[in-house]
Amino acid sequence: MGRDKETQAILPLRGKVLNSWEVERDRLFANNEIHDIAVAIGVDPHGPDDAADLSGLRYGKVCILSDADVDGSHIQVLLLTLFLRHFPKLIERGHVFVAKPPLFRVDAPARGKKPAAKIYALDDGELHAITDRLRKEGARDGSWSVSRFKGLGEMNAEQLWDTTLNPETRRLLPMSFAGAGMAATVASLTRLMGKGEAQARRDLMELRGDAVEVDV
Repeated sequence: MGRDKETQAILPLRGKVLNSWEVERDRLFANNEIHDIAVAIGVDPHGPDDAADLSGLRYGKVCILSDADVDGSHIQVLLLTLFLRHFPKLIERGHVFVAKPPLFRVDAPARGKKPAAKIYALDDGELHAITDRLRKEGARDGSWSVSRFKGLGEMNAEQLWDTTLNPETRRLLPMSFAGAGMAATVASLTRLMGKGEAQARRDLMELRGDAVEVDV
């Protein structure tokens, strides 16, 4: 109900997708979720050196939508693993994006010539910036209300359109190999998703764990 039916489609996924980093290409479609994704986007699995045929690509943007929490981040990584390993040309040519849903909605009152409005904040930093701006615009403390979203599933159609589907207001993070490059990206995903990389993941958590804020 929250999409533009002329140009947008939504493929709901049930739970977490298979970790496909070490799955052989000819066994991919044994997993129903991965089969459905490939059929929906209209592109066959391929490798980085293959002359992949993207003529059947049905959408200009393939957007990953998940909740703004730890589970949502895990789902993002599993899907990005799938696209990097088995659909790398989609990333290389700029077709894969991650949607950034907000954590907060601020119902702001009218301020002078500014009408009442709903303002969305991606995180705590944006929330503080919004409330500071409201004070500077003359709104008194307590005149606005703040709602925290638990996930995309609790948003109504209007909120989903405003925050994740409307091309004018949504926030999309494009995926690319720029900077690190393909080889470095593959090395990082091997460390994160490889079955024999438990010690490497432990070393990473010990080295970088205190730099990550998680909502457990």
